[in-house]
Amino acid sequence: MPSNAPRPDGTAVAVFARAPVAGSVKTRLAGLLGPDAAASLHAGLVRHALCAAAHARLGPVELWCTPDERHPFFERCAVDFGAVLRRQDGADLGERMRHAFASKRASPRLVLIGSDCPALDAAHLTLAAEALLSHDVVITPAEDGGYVLVGLARAVPGLFENVPWGGAAVMARTRERLAAARVTWTELPMLWDVDRPEDYARLQSEGLLAEVLS
Repeated sequence: MPSNAPRPDGTAVAVFARAPVAGSVKTRLAGLLGPDAAASLHAGLVRHALCAAAHARLGPVELWCTPDERHPFFERCAVDFGAVLRRQDGADLGERMRHAFASKRASPRLVLIGSDCPALDAAHLTLAAEALLSHDVVITPAEDGGYVLVGLARAVPGLFENVPWGGAAVMARTRERLAAARVTWTELPMLWDVDRPEDYARLQSEGLLAEVLS
């Protein structure tokens, strides 16, 4: 018999990404790989994130680009994954995420991910979208103290303000903001980013490198 349980269809997925310009992305890996190979790895990670978003089939896929959406790489991604290109706007990551969540779209639910987490796949996105049917916020913490996914079913004022982005206290500060806002939230199992040489070694050891670069 068909299930009467709510489905998460209609949840938009936003992918945040920088243009893969050698010397400006994955700079902590450039010493190991060289600037060009580091940029190629970054491009592969962006495409991996978009592939997960497209395969989840939850709703519209948005690619939020910086410095703007005109780089040929972004234009190819829009064609390959059916993504809508948007330009990131804001002085820091918090402002840019707040702007993305405030943008008008058909569904109030949005799941936002970065492009540094090769372990995140379509199943993770589906779990996040399902969580937003019964919670205001869903988050996937990162091992480095940040998070790799945040989803909102409604606006949470102040959530992205005065957060030490890029540091180990991001998740702790975010939990404080959520508690102060008196919203319901849930956390999915912790995942990991690729930023440092040891992360690249893990990418290789877990058999994900070929998948990312394919």
